[in-house]
Amino acid sequence: MKRNSKVLTVKKVDSLKEPGYYGDGGNLYLQISGTGSKSWLFIYRREGKKHEIGLGGLFTLSLADAREKAEDYRKQLRKGINPLTEKRKADQARLLAKTKAITFKQCAELFIQKHQHELKNDKHIQQWQNTLRDYAFPFIGDLPVSVIDTALIMDCLNPIWTTKNETASRVRGRIEQVLSWATVSGYRTGDNPARWRGHLDKLLAKPNKVQNTRHHPALPYADMAAFMSELKQQDNLAARCLEFTLLTAARTNETIGATWGEIDLGAKVWTIPAERMKADKEHLVPLSGACLALLEAMQVIKQNDYVFAGGRGGGLSNMAMLKLLERMGRKGLTVHGFRSTFRDWAAETTHHENFVLEMCLAHTIKNQAEAAYRRGDLLEKRLNIMNEWAGFCNGAEE
Repeated sequence: MKRNSKVLTVKKVDSLKEPGYYGDGGNLYLQISGTGSKSWLFIYRREGKKHEIGLGGLFTLSLADAREKAEDYRKQLRKGINPLTEKRKADQARLLAKTKAITFKQCAELFIQKHQHELKNDKHIQQWQNTLRDYAFPFIGDLPVSVIDTALIMDCLNPIWTTKNETASRVRGRIEQVLSWATVSGYRTGDNPARWRGHLDKLLAKPNKVQNTRHHPALPYADMAAFMSELKQQDNLAARCLEFTLLTAARTNETIGATWGEIDLGAKVWTIPAERMKADKEHLVPLSGACLALLEAMQVIKQNDYVFAGGRGGGLSNMAMLKLLERMGRKGLTVHGFRSTFRDWAAETTHHENFVLEMCLAHTIKNQAEAAYRRGDLLEKRLNIMNEWAGFCNGAEE
């Protein structure tokens, strides 16, 4: 690189083009890179080692300003102070001040943004945002994340722990995850004040002591045939979607999001992708004869990629089937409750193994002994069950 020790002038600084270092005296240099950009450097030696400190680019720092900065560094050298060490300390102090200023709300927003691919869908992301907005932000949202302690967490949870325990438990867990992320990211230190085991479990009642288990209202299985007959008289997409949901014992979001690409009529299988499953694992649903007939009818009126098409090129609304039940005068029922109807029917009127029934419902098999017998997806066994269920719903065994 070309070196020049002559004192610089504003005119000369503007005219220089060739890459290199151009000295101004007093440890100050103008550096011109290979691309033609110009910047200022303070270069000095200390204990036999060469050090360079970047002062800034020419467009942000004039020659006069660069000389003033260089003089400040020379004063430090005369006092026996290493300017680079002091600069690093100042940079760390500014970073620490910035770190301490970041709020819990900002951390929560960053956490959700960085982990949105792990959250199941837009609805799940919205649940995170809404619960933190309603139950955490009013107490700790605007506070620096570094100062949040157990007392503040208790302020968030105490008002809802016994009255909305299920929601409160989710809020606690979400606060814990945000604080853990903030710690790893360097925004706070110490133990997580929202942790449950060995900490909040000593201050709050156990969830199972204050949580009122709320079951989804279910139709008695003895009334299924009559209900299905009534449902078939409803001439709309929501009715066909509900019929398919009942015949497959699926969840609402699984069926309203079903696309034709997931359906294999030849193999008699519906493949639900992991992102729409509660257990975050792909699930295969064997299609009974009744389901196949329904799907073939839906193909005739196919509107877009969704099996049960809604407006604007998407699927049905997640409220469509519930509204249908209300119009049918079944306001006390829920779509999810029909999964219990299926389970009650299977448990009380059939002799199928428990773990196969659980697989029909896409439940995780918790019993290790039963799980050990699980091999593959048991599609044939499950298809037999779903054909029996379809026959029962239609008033005759298939």
